[in-house]
Amino acid sequence: MGDKEADFMIHSFGEFELFGQKLHITTTHISLIVVSAVIIIFALIARRCINKAVITDKPKGFQNVVELIVNSLDGMVNSSMGKNGKRFRNYISAVFIFILISNISGLFGLRPPTADYGVTLPLGLLTFILINYNGFKKQKFGLITGLFKPFPLLFPINLIGEIATPLSLSLRLFGNILSGTVLMGLIYGLLPTLVTMGMPAVLHIYFDIFSGCIQTYVFCMLTMVYISDKIED
Repeated sequence: MGDKEADFMIHSFGEFELFGQKLHITTTHISLIVVSAVIIIFALIARRCINKAVITDKPKGFQNVVELIVNSLDGMVNSSMGKNGKRFRNYISAVFIFILISNISGLFGLRPPTADYGVTLPLGLLTFILINYNGFKKQKFGLITGLFKPFPLLFPINLIGEIATPLSLSLRLFGNILSGTVLMGLIYGLLPTLVTMGMPAVLHIYFDIFSGCIQTYVFCMLTMVYISDKIED
């Protein structure tokens, strides 16, 4: 037991220079490649399956799985955004699938990409840009003047609230997934082998599946709420 060490799966697999800066290829990059490859392969197979489907035939097998996923995601977006759901279902669905697969990738021996802030921050910034782009399309300069309401003196507070949106989205996802990764690393690294043969399975159900699904849903739900708040009449 004394020789065991906690492994949080932060390893370098090589390095290279770009514009004079030394960059490392880490476990996060490997996990991102694997997750992206899984999603792309699934999408290609799903597209081929749907293209070959006959509308008069009863769906079965893999087609049922694809239609279930699409209908579930459409239902989630439409129930939250109403008439505006059709415009954003592709983005929300893509983010949902990417975050979910990333969160549960720990079940397959990978370090979840969302346990790295370099992954969750771009997701938060993309959502922030989408929110304000659509808000500006709807409100025009009312989006800016709204920062001075109800009193001009509240402008700094309103501005901080806007800037906090991508930070809160990214930090919430990052913190929850990282905490699960760290705890599982401690359990596998510091407990006797006989103990880790059974107990981690239960913890994986919580940290990877339950927590991963909840955080995926929260991220997407908050995204839809923020967008709806900007574009509603």
